[in-house]
Formats: sequence, C-alpha cells, structure tokens
Amino acid sequence: MISPVELRHILHQNPELGFEEFETTKILEKNIIDLSKQYNTKIEILKPLSTGLVVKYTPLKNNNYILFRADIDALPIKEKNEIKFKSKNNFMHACGHDIHMSILYGLIEYVLKNNIQKNLLFLFQPAEEGGGGAKKILESGIFNKFNISKAYALHVTDEYEKGTIATSKGVLFASAVEIDIEFFGKNAHIAFPQDGKNALNAMRIFLDSIEKIPKNPTSPLLFGIGKIQSGEVRNVIPSYAKIEGSIRSLNLDYTESYINKLNKILKSIENFTEVKYEITMGSRYKEVVNDEYLYNEFIEKINNEYQIINCGYKMTGEDFGFIAEKYPSLMFWLGTKVDKKFGLHSPYFLPDDSIINIGIEIFKKILK
Repeated sequence: MISPVELRHILHQNPELGFEEFETTKILEKNIIDLSKQYNTKIEILKPLSTGLVVKYTPLKNNNYILFRADIDALPIKEKNEIKFKSKNNFMHACGHDIHMSILYGLIEYVLKNNIQKNLLFLFQPAEEGGGGAKKILESGIFNKFNISKAYALHVTDEYEKGTIATSKGVLFASAVEIDIEFFGKNAHIAFPQDGKNALNAMRIFLDSIEKIPKNPTSPLLFGIGKIQSGEVRNVIPSYAKIEGSIRSLNLDYTESYINKLNKILKSIENFTEVKYEITMGSRYKEVVNDEYLYNEFIEKINNEYQIINCGYKMTGEDFGFIAEKYPSLMFWLGTKVDKKFGLHSPYFLPDDSIINIGIEIFKKILK
C-alpha cells in the first residue's frame, strides 16, 4: 500500500492526455484495491468509459450517495521542473490533476480505515482538459441508479497562498466553448489581386468587426484567440485562414447568442469579399454553479481553520459544470503558492506535496 504522496509521484511521472489515461487508470485501480484489502473493506470498481473509474463504497443499505470527483488527464506540455519525479514523456500534469487524484485517493484511505458510515462515490474522471469527460460520464448512465444528494470537487492553483480556500456562491467558473473559424478564398499572385479572394483579409476584417460588438457590463464575455494561421509564401494571396479560440461567459445560453452575432458578421463579410467561412465548435462546458446551501454548509465547517476568500466568478472553464447542473454541487480553489507564481498550464507549475494532506483534511471535514 502506498501513501498519497507516493501515488502523486508515480502519476506525475506518467501523465496521459484525455481519453488516453490507460496507465493512469491501471495505477489508480491497483492501489485502490490494495487499500480495500489492507482495511478489509468492500468496495466496487465501476468503469463507465475506457479510461477513468468510479469507486463505490456502500456501508449503508439506502441508496443515498455523496459524490467526490478528481480529474485525471494531463496536458501536451513538456515539463521544465528538475525534480526526481519529473514527467517521463512530453506531457505534464501542469494543471495539478496529479494532486487532485492523490487527494481523492487519500480520502478513500481515510474512509476505508475509519469505516465511515456514509455511502460514497469517488469519480476519477478522464478528459477534463477539453474532452468534456464529465459530460460523457453522465451520458454513460453510470449514476442513474444512485440518488446523489451532493457532489464536491476542488482545483489547486498558485493564484492563492498555500492552504487558502477560494470559492463563491453561484457561478464560480465560466462556461467555455471552443470555436474554430475558417475562411476559404482563392489564391492569386500578389501582383494580380483582382484574380484572387483574400482569406487573410477577410479574417482581418472579422477581427476588426468583433471589437465593435457592444459589451454588456452586466453579462461578462471573453472571446480569446490563441492561434491564427494563414498563407504559404510571401508573394501569393492566401486562399485559407483559420482562427482558433475560446469563448467564456457566465451562461452558456448567452455564449450561444454571441455566436449567432458572429455568424451574422461572417455572413456579411462573405457577401462583399466572396470569401466563404465555416464555424466548427469544439467542447462546450457549462458554467460551474455552486449550490447556495452547500456553500453555506461548507464555509461553516471550515471557517475556523482556514483562510477563506470569496473570489467571485472566474473565466476559467471546468467540465464539473455538467455535474453541478445535475446535482447540488460545491467546488473550490485550493491555494498552493509558497514562493513564485507560475500559473496553471505552466511547464513550471508544481504544487508542494504537503498540499495533498491539506486537501484530504478539507474533504474529511465535508464528511463530518
């Protein structure tokens, strides 16, 4: 039987991308089964998808359950930390999911060791980073036979000092929609622009136009563009251009209405440039909404022992929103900052091992 910290080191060295977490799933399953043998306690391992798993713990005969969730996938980032348990491949747990898994593993150990008299489900969820794993877990129907009264999750961050808890009532994380916009024109030599249809120019007009869409200060929305591509050689008008971005707002329906505005702008540009366009939508994450009752209950349980920050909403995307839409839920940030701040998704993001025990203790208080 290994400790939560030892598990973290193993997982950190073997990160895997969304829906490819086969080794991660094997590591988790083996060590969780070892826990059940060590404490001679019955559990059931459920596998609704090809990766990830659900641990079912049922000491009571009723069908009421509390759900705890940890995400398990990594990012396509090359780690730059020089540590003994550095990633062995070109991926990295740069969003702290190795910590999340280790905290949940530690909670399972506590529950089994102390024979906690509550029915619990522990979800080790694949593909949070853009794959919408939470939605696919729910669509599998795995939870339909359970009466889930509450769901909890945390996310580490070095935005806040180590051990600080940041959360809020209502919307905590924004809805997030991945969007690609492609422009299709016609090549021509730059000396003969009349023979071509400039896709790059159509994209430039679009980018200028979206800046003029009126902003609603009461309904925040961000359209962030992380990647643009166009052109092949310097003396040929580009026939193709592409934008890759993400739209964040506090309500997925509001995002949909904004996308309708983008469509109208693009159609207008197509009419006078003759450059056609196509919008492709990627993952769509619901906003994460904290239940007011669970929020108040949570704060009451931890108020005397932890620094708590009411952080309001963040434009961060999180697919726990699908779970929060279906069940009363509570999610919170757990601060990890000790010295420098690198930020999530940085090749240098590396929470200290000691944060694992802090997370376990917070989850334990939720159970009391």
